[in-house]
Amino acid sequence: MTRPLRLRPLWLAIGWAMLTTVVWLSLTGEPPEVVDFPLSDKVEHLLAYTILMAWFGQIHTAARSQRGWLIGLILMGVAIEYLQGWGGLRYFDPADMLANGLGALLGYWLTRGPLAGILAWIDLRLARR
Repeated sequence: MTRPLRLRPLWLAIGWAMLTTVVWLSLTGEPPEVVDFPLSDKVEHLLAYTILMAWFGQIHTAARSQRGWLIGLILMGVAIEYLQGWGGLRYFDPADMLANGLGALLGYWLTRGPLAGILAWIDLRLARR
């Protein structure tokens, strides 16, 4: 069992700020272009959803909660693509949906394996100060 995060409100606030930023950037007319190379858009989608899932998976450590976040982020990625298609400012792209879903799955895997406990480790060190 993982010990509770002492700075949980801070980690949640950061996570919700990241999630809100992803939604805003996904629905805005002209998001900033961070990098430009073939398929860079798909890499950005993959990384955004990987980071979101890994972040919230570190906060919500119960397997059931992590699966809930995984499903929620996959559904969010699908919903955003439909909203882009209906909004007229952006376009619907099934490849973006795939990148979003794969990113969420990668974040889930990282949280259940290689990254398990990283946020708790950081939390412990910061809470001691």
